[in-house]
Amino acid sequence: MIQLTQVSVAYNRGTFIALHPTNIEFRRGELTVLLGASGAGKTTLLRSINRLTPPSSGEILINHQSIEDGHSLRQHRRNTAMIFQQHQLIKRQTVLQNVLAGRLAYYSSLRSLLPMGQQDRQLALMCIDRVGLLDKALARVDCLSGGQQQRVGIARALAQQPTFILADEPVASLDPSSAEIIMSLLQRLCLEDGITPIISLHQLELAKTYARRIVALAKGRVIFDGPIDSLTNEVVEQIYQA
Repeated sequence: MIQLTQVSVAYNRGTFIALHPTNIEFRRGELTVLLGASGAGKTTLLRSINRLTPPSSGEILINHQSIEDGHSLRQHRRNTAMIFQQHQLIKRQTVLQNVLAGRLAYYSSLRSLLPMGQQDRQLALMCIDRVGLLDKALARVDCLSGGQQQRVGIARALAQQPTFILADEPVASLDPSSAEIIMSLLQRLCLEDGITPIISLHQLELAKTYARRIVALAKGRVIFDGPIDSLTNEVVEQIYQA
């Protein structure tokens, strides 16, 4: 379980509040969609969970344990994989090399300079196979389509063997057909592996299809938290007109 207590994020020496004080829990095994328009605070909330964006105030607990700098933060980040909107892949490298990057958190900085072992390579190939790209394992990433590159990002996240996956607008740059493929793949793989996904989206229809729980944001505030069936037209208007 991830618990945020009065977590806020401010920029420009506190003059701009990207996320107002927020209290929220993310329960294990529940696919949660952070829904909102651009600039609503979805990415800030998502990135504050693993402190890629450090909170300005408040506390984050993982299974009732505080996350501090040092070992606990490294452990938390190892258990929390990220999937990015722009993929964040090394495009001159192969699919396999990119997926193996998901194993780096298990090694010291010095050991990470050496080639990965056979066990890691087998795990990476298995993850590549699960996203349907085994025939592309030795292809350079810059030879792949956008949808295929996002599948590489998913395979890299799986190779990390995480407890949580944080996906920041993972389909924003994809066409509708590719977006459906990526969302379906994420949903299925997380269910199979017992991973808890938290996914930010701005597409209402995708959220309706895949989310068990919606957390809607507008102007840096949570304005709705509940099952999709409880999301009213009034709340939807507030989300997209904020």
